[in-house]
Amino acid sequence: MSQQPAAEKPSLQGVRIRARKRAVKASAKHEPTVFRDQLLKHIENVPPSDFDAITNKLVQAGSTLEFLKYADALFEILLVGGLLQPGGQYVDDGTPLSPFSFLNAKAPVEVADMKQYVEVLNKLIRRYKYLQRPLEETSLPNLLQYLNRWPEDQREKIAIAIGLLIAQGLASASCLQSLTKDHLVKNDLSATTITLVFRAYLSMQSMEHLAGALKRGGIKDLTAFFPPNKRDDKTVDDHFRKAGLPQIADWWTKRQHASLKDGIIKALQEMLEHGDSHADIVNAIKARQEQQPLPESELMSCIWQGLISSVEWSARQDQNEALALREITNFTDILEPFCNGPKTEVALINTVQVYCYEDTRIIKAFPQVLKVLYNKDCISDQAIIYWHQKGSKPQGRQHFLQAAQPLVKFLQEQESEDEDEE
Repeated sequence: MSQQPAAEKPSLQGVRIRARKRAVKASAKHEPTVFRDQLLKHIENVPPSDFDAITNKLVQAGSTLEFLKYADALFEILLVGGLLQPGGQYVDDGTPLSPFSFLNAKAPVEVADMKQYVEVLNKLIRRYKYLQRPLEETSLPNLLQYLNRWPEDQREKIAIAIGLLIAQGLASASCLQSLTKDHLVKNDLSATTITLVFRAYLSMQSMEHLAGALKRGGIKDLTAFFPPNKRDDKTVDDHFRKAGLPQIADWWTKRQHASLKDGIIKALQEMLEHGDSHADIVNAIKARQEQQPLPESELMSCIWQGLISSVEWSARQDQNEALALREITNFTDILEPFCNGPKTEVALINTVQVYCYEDTRIIKAFPQVLKVLYNKDCISDQAIIYWHQKGSKPQGRQHFLQAAQPLVKFLQEQESEDEDEE
């Protein structure tokens, strides 16, 4: 039998073979230098102070260069002028630094000047939206972790630039998490840096805006930016006041107070639920106050809220007033040890006023509540008279002043009689 000729094997000649992703990634690790050289050719002949021309050249470059693939390299060049190697040093291959970078801003750094540099990045990211994510998730965190490698004037420029970037919504405050690393918090480097970041931010936005940005960025504890031996609320408060940023100090202190107040209220509720003695409750509150003190007026408000929240109200409205008076009378031995003067006494009256305004079940019992507190030495006649004359809260003011008028008149008459006897 004659043999059939063997069929030709298929040839791959002329067929484009797609390389494996891993192989592409491995071969790309040395390509940032090629990208850098190509990018610098676009801007090398543009005056660094011509921000509009720089912006136009960068936007044009984005149409031919792979900005997304080399986003980290792009931002390193624009922010610090060159590629960085692990450890934060420049890649040493003899290539000069970029004629345009944030480090070229004026020295000493000025916020107004830095805004011009940030605006270049703003316009570039508005044109290429995909650049925002690598900026805030990799480029800025990586740059911040090497901050200790940079001279002070360059650190200031980077910090102010980041503050402006976050204020404009070009980056998340989450990048600041890098500053909590041990090698950065020592010697107050991180604390100094976030102070510059916050100052730049507040030059554009309000404190409320900054508070929202910090919350969204997961920045919950400012003490984490301070050395371990300085991680207390007083140090944070003092630091920002001395730095001329009292709004930061006020916000932080108020935030910490809110957390402390919630803790006291919860602890009070649990102790009452467990049937702890009133003496033990007073001692527990005093112990907390010694460890983490609250302003006395705010402490008084906490104690009232914790006590009154434990009352089980009746479904019948006509029974709640008598129930309130009975329960409040029972609680006065917890309140009385913390009524240390006119300020706390007026704070207690105002707390009761606001509570009655917000929970109308016992609004009619307000004058009787004042009588109970007066008879049990929680509030003085002077405190009631002062509250009535000029210390009341705006919530329902006219109603409560009118309701308390007979009691105030009685106390004033008593006071006059005492003076006559003397």
